[in-house]
Amino acid sequence: MIIADTDVLIDFLSDSGAAPRVAREFEAGNLATTVISRIELLVAAGDALQQRLVLDLLDMAPSLPLDSGSANRAVALRILLEEAGTPIRLADYLIAGIALQHRAPLLTRNRAHFERIGNLTLVDPYES
Repeated sequence: MIIADTDVLIDFLSDSGAAPRVAREFEAGNLATTVISRIELLVAAGDALQQRLVLDLLDMAPSLPLDSGSANRAVALRILLEEAGTPIRLADYLIAGIALQHRAPLLTRNRAHFERIGNLTLVDPYES
């Protein structure tokens, strides 16, 4: 299993950037996302057509939950990065916490934030 970050799912919806890699992972039955990305996508969708497209996409990949283990990992990450003076967005802590809890790599273009988390495996969407 590989977890898709919000940015690569947006690429898939707009058929740009990381769309080919996301499509390959879907075809392999390998792709999941997080409930955090689900919320971000649904909030960003504008009209009814966009909402439908997002929901159809989300039906193709399970949304991993923010459970207590994931939340605890996210909090530990926040404390660590804030003490180091390198904080990231709350949503990114939560996504990373879920990925770490499931021991799954994260498919993302947002390396600037996620590479600060040393034990999180990142997958570059432009690599084969």
